[in-house]
Amino acid sequence: MSASATLPESAEPDRAPHIPVLLTPLLAAVAPVSGLWLDGTFGAGGYTRGLLAAGADKVIGVDRDPLALEMAAPWAGEYGDRLELVAGNFSDLDSYSDTPLDGIVLDLGVSSMQLDQAHRGFSFQKDGPLDMRMAQDGPSAADLVNTADEAVLADILYHYGEEHASRRIARAIVEARSRAPIETTLQLAEIVAKCLPRPKPGQSHPATRSFQAIRIAVNTEFDELANGLMAAERALKPGGKLAVVTFHSLEDRIVKRFLQLASGHEANANRYAPARADQTARFNLVTRRAIGPDEAELAANPRSRSAKLRVAIRTAAPPQRVNPADLGVPQLSTPKKGRR
Repeated sequence: MSASATLPESAEPDRAPHIPVLLTPLLAAVAPVSGLWLDGTFGAGGYTRGLLAAGADKVIGVDRDPLALEMAAPWAGEYGDRLELVAGNFSDLDSYSDTPLDGIVLDLGVSSMQLDQAHRGFSFQKDGPLDMRMAQDGPSAADLVNTADEAVLADILYHYGEEHASRRIARAIVEARSRAPIETTLQLAEIVAKCLPRPKPGQSHPATRSFQAIRIAVNTEFDELANGLMAAERALKPGGKLAVVTFHSLEDRIVKRFLQLASGHEANANRYAPARADQTARFNLVTRRAIGPDEAELAANPRSRSAKLRVAIRTAAPPQRVNPADLGVPQLSTPKKGRR
């Protein structure tokens, strides 16, 4: 589907406002805002609008989801040449400007507008095709669930979703698909739910971790993140600011680890090990701890409860390539096709 295609009537986006998470503390942490910024996860445009209102001369809005750019068409022209929209992945963000950037914002994970549209197949609470593709191309979640080996499925559920019942769930998926293909979100959610205890009041849905894991695998999100952080290091000018919002512990661990390594604040796990040679910091941390939502934001937007913001400032040190494994990116074998 191209960025200029029209939405089918049944796929019209909901009209409720999509609230950008941690926008106020983010703008405070990167103030003063000026120059050229890149929003690598444009989504509904909340961060981009915030940056433009705060004083950015121009924002390049990048998104892999063509619907995000299509939905921005009615209002993007209001900003003239201060806003440039680009279809692409933030792992390539150092290729979207010939001029070094003054700042980069990344808001990771699935967006509200993707969750709210049943036909996108991200939500276990709304029945729809088992899709989950952010860019709307390539293999879907249904392809993965119906063809991957049981061991690969179990590894994905465990490493990407921290699901301790991963083997039980993978076995149930393979058994279910042997009878008929798993084609909808509620089909998969029911299979997962039957493998786990009934949740107590206030606990998350049993399929939460499994859906997260499959979505991450379908969209290669961890590889995108590791490559995006390295691309940000290459794209920022000295003094340029990097702000990253994460929504679960695995994402935050990768971002935290990257900034620790790049800022020279790597924890020494063995105090008896020889001291490592000092390296010039490539980033300076704005805060050592992640920033979370306050009570007012939690009340206004419950989806912000797990969000964490980390901010760092680029130095003049040359960029370096980092091994994704050193950032805690789970290393999985390529999913293999099995029997339906």
